[in-house]
Amino acid sequence: MPDSFFSPPRRRTVIFVAVIGALHYVALEWLTSHASMVPLGQDHAQVVSMALIAEPPKPVPVAPPPPPTLRPLPEPRLPPPPPPTELPSSESAQLTAPASDAPEGPVTPAAPAASAPAITAPAPAVAEAAAPAPAPPPPPVEQARRYKTNAPASAQFDLHVDRRDADGTKWQGVAGMAWENRGDTYQLKLEVGLSMLITRINLLVLTSEGMIDGSGIVPVTATEKRKGRAQTATHFNRDAKTITFSATTATVPWQEGAQDKATVPFQLAAIGRADVNQLAGNIDILVGEEKEATVFRFQLVGEEELDTKMGRLVTWHLRRPPKPGTYSSQLDIWLAPSMQWYPVQIRNTEANGALTTQTVTQIRVNDATGK
Repeated sequence: MPDSFFSPPRRRTVIFVAVIGALHYVALEWLTSHASMVPLGQDHAQVVSMALIAEPPKPVPVAPPPPPTLRPLPEPRLPPPPPPTELPSSESAQLTAPASDAPEGPVTPAAPAASAPAITAPAPAVAEAAAPAPAPPPPPVEQARRYKTNAPASAQFDLHVDRRDADGTKWQGVAGMAWENRGDTYQLKLEVGLSMLITRINLLVLTSEGMIDGSGIVPVTATEKRKGRAQTATHFNRDAKTITFSATTATVPWQEGAQDKATVPFQLAAIGRADVNQLAGNIDILVGEEKEATVFRFQLVGEEELDTKMGRLVTWHLRRPPKPGTYSSQLDIWLAPSMQWYPVQIRNTEANGALTTQTVTQIRVNDATGK
């Protein structure tokens, strides 16, 4: 390259241009670095915010500790048992504790109250409850209302039977009843059946025997035999005060005045003969049947005239209405005061509508003194 190129004038020009270029480069570099610092700062700010958001989850792991804090809670509940040691010292404390429970703290007093009976209170409480248990016997005494009685004289009865089944079917039959009053004992038999041309088919046979005393008729043994079924027996044990049955192992407490199905009409007759005023109000009689004993409650319906083959009879009509949960049938009995208060008609109305009526056609009094 020629020397003229580096002549002083040209050298100054080159240096000036180089300086200007360097200044431009520095300016551009400064501008570039300054501009890049701004977004970098923003990026860092965003990163910081992200870090702050990530920190909240840290409390979550802290949550598990609470469970252990809940477990210790039952431990403080254990201390309450100590108070019971004070309660057993005096039963009166148990009486005062409930009083304080109402006005003051429902939680604290409740704990001792529960713990006390769990330790010692129940034992005396049960013992005291067992003591009143004997109280039940009184109710039977109340139900066993005592009546004056005068059993009717011995007699034999012929009866006509009318039966209407639930479906409307009607049929007729005959019945025979033999009542024997021996003074201090008795025997009773009832046969119900169908009369054929030369024979009779018994559908039901009831028997009863026992004693007669101031309370009236006192059955000892009663039997029942239905066509096609085995005979059953009911035993009245006055001494043991129990009623037992051959058809079941059940035992029922005996009550004074207890009867069987056959003797009920004659016991009512004995009550009416002794004092007609006793028929007012409810008349409760415990009746032993095949497998159980039930209290029959009779009520006086009133005085009625009844047409029979023996003529028109003035009667006293007694009724045992259905008793829900005990018996569903209705039993009606008509007693004739003019004929020793003998039962002259008996009617049973079943829940399904079936109706059976036995009406006397003839009465033969065996006792010469009978009226």
